[in-house]
Order: sequence, then C-alpha cells, then structure tokens
Amino acid sequence: MSQPGTPRADGYAMPAEWAPHQCCFMAWPARPSLWAGLFEQAKLDYAEIARAISGFEPVVMICRPGAAADVRDHCGSSVEVVELEIDDSWARDSGPVFVTDGHGGLAVVDFGFDGWGGKYRPCDRDAALGGALADVLGVRRYPCPFVLEGGAFFVDGEGTLVTTEGPVLDQRRNPGAGRASFERLASDYLAADVVLWLTAYPDRDTDGHVDGIAQYAGPGRLALLVPADPGHENYEFAAENLARLAGRTDARGRPVEVVRFEVTGSAAAGGETFDLPYLNCYLANGAVIAPVGSASSDGAALARLGEVFPDRQVVGVPGAVLCYGGGGPHCITQQMPVTLGVPR
Repeated sequence: MSQPGTPRADGYAMPAEWAPHQCCFMAWPARPSLWAGLFEQAKLDYAEIARAISGFEPVVMICRPGAAADVRDHCGSSVEVVELEIDDSWARDSGPVFVTDGHGGLAVVDFGFDGWGGKYRPCDRDAALGGALADVLGVRRYPCPFVLEGGAFFVDGEGTLVTTEGPVLDQRRNPGAGRASFERLASDYLAADVVLWLTAYPDRDTDGHVDGIAQYAGPGRLALLVPADPGHENYEFAAENLARLAGRTDARGRPVEVVRFEVTGSAAAGGETFDLPYLNCYLANGAVIAPVGSASSDGAALARLGEVFPDRQVVGVPGAVLCYGGGGPHCITQQMPVTLGVPR
C-alpha cells in the first residue's frame, strides 16, 4: 500500500529518461570557488552543451538574479533563461524530479539536498530550488524527507529503479537509512517496485553516483561500465555489479540485459587528470549528449555509444572541465517530461 499524499497514491510515477521531453533544465555556473581558474571556461562549456541539447529539445537555463544577460551572451537566443536563487550548477542533483500521472498531469518530487553530504556549503538556495521551480511551473510539489541527488538513481518508467549504495545509504545524508527504508520511499515517491542495488568507486564529490557507471539503454537494458583495464578504479566494482545483476529480473519480469561498456579514457583540467565518465550522458530527444576530452579513446567511446543507442544521434561535448568540477553532462541537466509549456 502506498502512503496517502505521496505521488504514487495520487497516480504519479517518474518516466524513464528516454521518454519524450518537453525541455531540459540546466543551472548556470554560480560558484567561482568550485572552478578556481576555470570558472570562465566552465561557462563556455555549459553554453556549448546547452546549445548542443537545444538542437534536439528546448533548454531552460536557471541562473542567479541579474545573470540572465551573461547567459544570453554565452548561449544565444536558442536557450530560455529563468532567474532563481541558486548556489551551484548541478541541476540533476539539486533540482526537482518530475513525475507524471499518465493523463497530462505533472508534479514535482522535491527530495532533500545537503551539498552531497555537507561537502559544499552553503546549499540552502539549491535545497529550495525544487519548490521555487514548482512555483514557476505552477505544479504540485511533493516534499520528501530524504536526501537524494538525481544522479544517484535511474528509473525505467515501468517500476524498476537502479542505484548505488554509497550515496543513498550515506549516514551523513540520511542517518539511519537502510535498504528497506529506501525501497519503501522509492515505491511511494517514484513508483518503483524493484530496486537494483549496485556499487561504485566512492569518488571525491558524489560518493559513487550511479550515473558515473551506468545509463539505461531501454526497457530491460542497462549499459554498465565494465572497464577493460584491470587497473581501472571501477574494475572490481564492475565485477561485483555483474554478479549482482546476474539472474535478476526487473519489475516487468524481464531478465536484466547488461550492455557492457568497456571504453575508458582520461581528461586533464586545472593541472589534474580525471577519468572521463562516458556513460554520464544526457538522453535528449533523439540524441545522446556525451562528454569528450581530447583523449585517444573519445572516438571509440562515441562509436560504442552509437552501438548502445542505435536510434539516437551521438554528440560529443566538452567534458574535461566538467570532470574537474565533479561530473558530466548528465549531472548538469534535468529533463521535464512532455506535459506543460516551457516557462518564460
């Protein structure tokens, strides 16, 4: 039984990312200290990514009050701008999650946000972003008493959710949290009947978000990072994940088909070298927006993504500076399903 007053009880569920989008929300870089000397380059890269996505679906860029002109100067007229108070620029994690009722209705699930376990403060304006955006759109908001970043899970829109243990069960984020309590929450707020638990390298910022190692490729098909290099930081985690997924079925009773993604590469920015999370890609309408970093592996990665998503155009976008900041294209985007008009 779903809890009264929750999205599921009211007929809402979160669609899969591959479902048609009304628009894509992004958030303009706003914390210079995060980017150090790369702040201006971060703006250029965000703008290039926004323009790439706008070739497939509308993009709405959220920015701090007074920054709209800067956004338009960088992004051009193809990107809409909404001024709202924000602390940072990772819309996937701090922004709301959109749910639909199958009859054209849209609502917002507003999970708690604490700056990735208190790593980045202040974050109170980002924590309020879900409510602020719900007000702009004029839709119902479902506040949820659980800290959960959008990059920490995927859904297939048919009752299955994939996540990793590190961030979801982090006791700094959610003291006392366990698998059972999260699975009840996933059912009530995201309409998930089956939760597939994975594991990932506990990275600097997210503690191992699932969008760094996986992406749904379609119903019952999960693209999973399985590095060919035994020295890769996620190699042992991949072996564990393959074992966990072996023989598992999703909420529709389908065996989970693992699509191995073996290509890895690195990128340099700010005097540091980072692993390029090729699967941290955004599934725009008809496209895959994927990070590249002038690495020798970029071509192989884009070709492999084309094989994984044969019905989509694969577009490479700058990924090195995003890696320096702590993520990839998926981390800085949040899709809104087709229901309402784009806010202006």
